[in-house]
Amino acid sequence: MVKLAPFDAADYLDSEETIAAYLSAALEDPNPDVFLVAIRDVARARGMTQLAQDAGLGRESLYKALAPGAKPRYDTLLKLVHALGIKLSATPAHS
Repeated sequence: MVKLAPFDAADYLDSEETIAAYLSAALEDPNPDVFLVAIRDVARARGMTQLAQDAGLGRESLYKALAPGAKPRYDTLLKLVHALGIKLSATPAHS
């Protein structure tokens, strides 16, 4: 019997380009939880403790903000995006 390890996206988020592509794809999903999961995966890949420090948040606050079903405040998401060194931008939707 072949044993497979569970897939963990954080294991593959090893470059700025990969992270940007992953987050961009998550933003295209209509389910807002998909983006939060993606942010959480990037945070784990980068290190939760370091991200919390860079964002000016407590580690526990970061875990709560990124927990499944969480509804983090907009300013919290902006702090995380800034601390991750990514830039979000808007483009017109194509019909």
